[in-house]
Amino acid sequence: MTADPASALPPFRVAHGKGEHWGTAAKACLDRLNPLPSGANFGFLYATEAFAPNLSSLLTFLRETTRIEHWVGGVAPGLCVDEGEIRDDGAVAAMVGSLPPDQFRVFIGDAGGWTKRHFPCVGLVHGDPRDPEVPQAIVDLAAEAGFLAGGLMSAAGPAAQLAGIATDGGLAGVLLGSGIEVLTGMTQGCAPLGDIHTVTESWQGVVMAIDGRPALDVLKEEVGELLARDLRRIAGYIHVGLPVEGDDGPDYQVRTLIGIDPNQGWIAIGEHVEEGGKLMFVRRDANAARTDLRRMLTGLKERLDGRPIRAGLYVSCTGRGEHMFGHPDAEPDLLHEVLGDFPLIGFFANGEISHDRLYGFTGVLTLLPGAKP
Repeated sequence: MTADPASALPPFRVAHGKGEHWGTAAKACLDRLNPLPSGANFGFLYATEAFAPNLSSLLTFLRETTRIEHWVGGVAPGLCVDEGEIRDDGAVAAMVGSLPPDQFRVFIGDAGGWTKRHFPCVGLVHGDPRDPEVPQAIVDLAAEAGFLAGGLMSAAGPAAQLAGIATDGGLAGVLLGSGIEVLTGMTQGCAPLGDIHTVTESWQGVVMAIDGRPALDVLKEEVGELLARDLRRIAGYIHVGLPVEGDDGPDYQVRTLIGIDPNQGWIAIGEHVEEGGKLMFVRRDANAARTDLRRMLTGLKERLDGRPIRAGLYVSCTGRGEHMFGHPDAEPDLLHEVLGDFPLIGFFANGEISHDRLYGFTGVLTLLPGAKP
């Protein structure tokens, strides 16, 4: 096994800045980034939606002042940085460091054949939530690259993705070649309510029958008598989980329960499930989410085997963070509690990407390990 040349490079450096004007926030971020790590040639750049119109200006400013050419990132509903969550303020966050020049490629749309020379790759990607072709683009790029991690950016305003330029549509980001070791983990934010069921009648996003019975009857049984008496209470709390076929663990994709027809006994969900497809009902559960996040982090710590972390990218659902755990900074606090101090940047997404699938209510963490002391 050959040594990872990237592990011997210095750790990344992360900083953020806030302000009513993008220039003020960017200058504050830059001041905290300095001094830059030795040989820095790559950066992540994220901004909150207050600065959505200014993404190109932010990129130009940081590229010219740092002399770092290669940047990826975008505009997100909220940021996750070392010091915690930022959702409502105008804010800019950046993380910069060095990567072997022949082991990464910034891309928009497709890999352009680069993966053939560097397979298996890990793609750190950002998607456009307004593009209906994104789920298939995730599958296609993962088949070409090997593994993806990332999320969907802001759905408001102009181009919200960044990959050398501000862009929109499809996927954009950076591919890391096989010469860079990458560790990833995903954590669920919901807990299953009962058994896995079979859809026996459906049309597009409407499920009429489950296990040969009216779909709403099955839902009522799963949620219990108290919630079944007033189904308005399940909005935002009860969701549908689509089990991942061929997965050895309890992996499932969460989709929103978007409608109920009490007269017909039908339910509508945010995805087309074919007849014969599998589903289960899940609930948002802060305790289960916290436990699963700790499980994921403990597993990553074991895989690190005492090595430091050069950089970390965390993508969490917009429905997590303070909205799920009841107080801000719960997730970054737990990340540092388990893994120690390391450069961390991330964002709250409109959908999370792990391997070749689009998830909801999950957290996806990507780590670049350093050399063992």
